[in-house]
Parts: sequence; C-alpha cells; structure tokens
Amino acid sequence: MIQTDVSPRSALVTGASSGIGAATAHRLTTEGWRVFAVARRAEKLESLAEQEGIIPIICDVTDPEQVAAALEEVTAAGGIDTLINNAGGALGIDPVAEGRPEDWRWMYEVNVLGALNMIQAFIPMLRAHGEGTILTVTSTAAITAYEGGAGYNAAKFGEHALTGALRLEEAEHNIRVIEVLPGMVATEEFTAKRLRGDVAAAQAVYRGVKRPLLAEDIAEVIAGAVTLPHHVNLDQVVVRPVAQAAQHKVIREE
Repeated sequence: MIQTDVSPRSALVTGASSGIGAATAHRLTTEGWRVFAVARRAEKLESLAEQEGIIPIICDVTDPEQVAAALEEVTAAGGIDTLINNAGGALGIDPVAEGRPEDWRWMYEVNVLGALNMIQAFIPMLRAHGEGTILTVTSTAAITAYEGGAGYNAAKFGEHALTGALRLEEAEHNIRVIEVLPGMVATEEFTAKRLRGDVAAAQAVYRGVKRPLLAEDIAEVIAGAVTLPHHVNLDQVVVRPVAQAAQHKVIREE
C-alpha cells in the first residue's frame, strides 16, 4: 500500500546534485518542505545531505531498476505530494547534417525517458494523495528551434509534448502539471558539459550579458509555482533574463 502521509509538504527533485536542482532543493527547505534530492553522483549529494530537510537518494533516472528502488525508499519514508523533474542536459552544438546519433540518444534518454520513468513510478502515489503536483523543467529550446540546437530541441520538444499530454490525462485525478521553461541560465555545469568540457567556450556563451539568470532564480520560480494553492496551475512559465529578448536576440555589453 502506498503511504501518503506528507505533512509537511514533501517533494522529490531530480538532478539535485548541482545547478537548478540543488538550488530548488535548498529553496524548498527554507519553506519547511521535506525534499528527496535525487541524483546519480553520490559525492555531489554529500553536501546536500548536511542540510536539514533534505534526504539524498542516489538514482539514475534513466535506469528503471534504480527508479523503482528510489520509489521504495520514498514510500517507506512517507511519500511525496510533489514531483519535480529537473534532470536533463544537452550535448553538442552540431548542425543536423553532422549530428552524432549517440548524443541525440543520450539527450532523449535523460530528458524524455528519464522524466517518463519518474512519472510512471510516482504517479500512483500522487493520485492517491489527492492533490499531487508534477513540475517539469524543460527549456525555451522546447518551443523555439535554433541552429546547432536540433538534438536538444528535439529532446526538449519531446519533454514539452509529454508534459502537455500528461496535463490533459491527469486533470481528472486532480494532479497539477506545471512546466517551467528557462532561457539563458548560467550554471556551473550545463554549458561546459554541452561543449564537452571546453570551459572557455562555455564562458563565452554568457560573455557581455550583464545579468543572465542564475539557478537560484529558477528555483524561486519553481518554489512559487508549487506553493500556490493547489487549484492554481501555472501551465507554462517561460523565464528569460531581460537581456535575452528571444532565443536569437541577446543584449551584450562590451
């Protein structure tokens, strides 16, 4: 039997070892939430474990067996009312004609299938709760294609479509489905990983942008969305820095 004793509010955050995920875990605990912080890297979760209210769980969201184990652990600890799918990533900036299938495959698995695995595992618990929330962090890449972004566009468009269908399917179960679509966010790992460890090239992405978004900014938006009264649903929240007027227009200062 699924346990759903979730007082105070309780969330599971994937991709919680760094960036937006870590910032979200920290932000929710300041509101008194209990947070299950899920990530692959044990060493990255150690610092989170030191914060009161955070329960670290080592789990690769692309591995169904590890997801099942995470579900067992969360169930034994009392369950959640909110699932935050944040795990994801981009790899490469190749044009379609030169794209590497292995990069595309990895992006699809972590962004789309990872979210699918978590949703399928935890949706019975969220339905049983009666006022469950699923929030998925996609990207402005989910709604606007751009040169060199096709693989990431395809993965995030897929995750965006999954989220839209889920909202229609789960309304009858009173599950609130939210999508947060960040634009330019300067985090310590995302762009460097996308550019295969080229730190200089990663820094150049943000060069001249006076105030790109930070992980903490997105965490603030996420916290605001999930702490609204349950009947209030922010279907889609596009979040960009003022300097990024559109995917193709960024104001840079010399």
